[in-house]
Amino acid sequence: MRRAIAVALAVMGMVAGGATAVAAAPLPLTEQAAPYNFNGIVRDGQTPLEGVEISVTGNGVDETVATGADGRWTVPIQETGTYTVSIDTATLPEGVTLRDPSFESREFEVGGSSSVGVLFPFGQAAAPAPSGGSGDGGASTPPGEGEGAAPGGEATTGSTSNDFGSQLLSRVISGLNFGLLLALAAIGITLIFGTTGVNNFAHGELLTFGGVVFYATTTLVNWPVWIAIVVTLAASAAIGWMHDWAIFKPLRKRRVGLVQVLIVTIGLSIALRYFFQFLIGGGTEGLSVDPGPVLEVGPVLMRTSNVVSTAIAIVVLVAVGLFLTRTRIGKATRAVSDNASLASASGIDVDKVIRIVWVLAGLLTGGAGILYTYFIGANIKWDVGFTILLLLFAGVTLGGLGSAFGALVGAVIIGLVTEISTLFLAPDLRYAIALLVLILVLLFRPQGILGRRERIG
Repeated sequence: MRRAIAVALAVMGMVAGGATAVAAAPLPLTEQAAPYNFNGIVRDGQTPLEGVEISVTGNGVDETVATGADGRWTVPIQETGTYTVSIDTATLPEGVTLRDPSFESREFEVGGSSSVGVLFPFGQAAAPAPSGGSGDGGASTPPGEGEGAAPGGEATTGSTSNDFGSQLLSRVISGLNFGLLLALAAIGITLIFGTTGVNNFAHGELLTFGGVVFYATTTLVNWPVWIAIVVTLAASAAIGWMHDWAIFKPLRKRRVGLVQVLIVTIGLSIALRYFFQFLIGGGTEGLSVDPGPVLEVGPVLMRTSNVVSTAIAIVVLVAVGLFLTRTRIGKATRAVSDNASLASASGIDVDKVIRIVWVLAGLLTGGAGILYTYFIGANIKWDVGFTILLLLFAGVTLGGLGSAFGALVGAVIIGLVTEISTLFLAPDLRYAIALLVLILVLLFRPQGILGRRERIG
C-alpha cells in the first residue's frame, strides 16, 4: 500500500514539475511484528556514521546491529521491561568519541512508548553530565549530535548539568514547546465546539492526517520540504471542509442530537485511525527531514527542530488571534460562537461561518501534525493524534470551552505540567498528572480559566 501511495504522489509530482518517486523499503518482518523497539540515528555533527555497532541486552534479548548508510539503527523488542543499550566505541571512526563515557552503556525502560530513542552525544568531554539513563529514553536525556528523540511527545530538550535548576529550566522550555503545539490543535477543537456545540472526538485524526501526508510527501516521495508543507496544509484544509460538507452539515440539517453526533465522531475516529494504520503500518515511521543540529543555550540543550517548531507555532497563534479579533469573518465566528440564533437574525450566514471554522480547524491541526512529528524527532505513527487527544481536550476544558484564547492558555498549562512532572515521577505518568490537574481545576472552577458560567449545564 505504501508503494501505491508513493506511485500516486509521484504521478502528481510529474504533472506539477517532474518529481521522482522514491519508494520506501518495507520494514523487516521482525520489526513489523515487534510491539516495541529501540532506535536512533548516529551522527557526527550532520554526518551519518555507518557500521557503528549498537547492542541491546536484557529479558532474554541479546541483539547487536550496525548502523546503515544513513546512520539509522533499530532493534525490535517483544516485551516490556528494563534493557541495557550499549554502543561499541571500537567501531566508531577515528577521532569520534563520546562526550561522556557513561553514555556508552545505559539502562532504559520499555513500556510507556512503543518506540524508545537512545542518545549517544559525541564531542569533547564536558562538565559533569547525567549518569545512567532515563526511563523514557528521550525526555530526560540530553540530546546530542549522535541522536534524535523518541516519538510520542518527548521533546529533544535536555540539560548539560544534572543539578535541579538546570533540569527544571530544561523541562519548562520543553513544556512550553509542547504546550504551544498542543494549542494549535486545541484551538480547532474549541472553535468547532463554540460554533456547533460538537465535541469532535475525531479531531486527533486530523493531526495524524497532517503528519501522514507530510511523511508521504517528504519520505515516500522525495519532494522538497516547502512543497510538502504546502501540499499537506492544502490537504488538511480540504479534509476539514469535507468533514463538514459530507458529515456534519447533513447532520445539522436533520437536527440530529448532540449525543448522536458525538457517537458519530467516535466512530469516525476509529475508522480513520485504522485507515492510517492500513496505509503506513502499525510501527513508527521515520521522516527524511533533518531535525537539525543541537543548540546549547546556557545549561539547556535543544534541537533546532524545537526552536523552529516553537517559532512557527507562536507566529501562527498570533495570526489566529488577529484573525478572530480584527477581521469580519473572525468577528462573525465569535458572534456565532456566542449566540448562533442572534447571529443569524443579524444577517450572518451561520452555515458559511461554520464551514470556514472547519477549514481553519483542519488547517491548524494539519499544521500541528507537521510540527508535532518534526518536534518529536521526525517520526510518525498511525495513532499519534489519538495518543494526545485527551491532552487536547484537557487543554480546551481547562482554558474554557468555546474560548480560543482559553484553549491557548489551557494547552500551555497542560504542556508545562506534563513535562515538569517528569522531574518527580516516572515519565509514563505525565499524562495522568495533567488529567489530574484538570479534574482539580474543574472541581473549583467548572467553566475553566477563561470560560463563562452560562456555558456550563
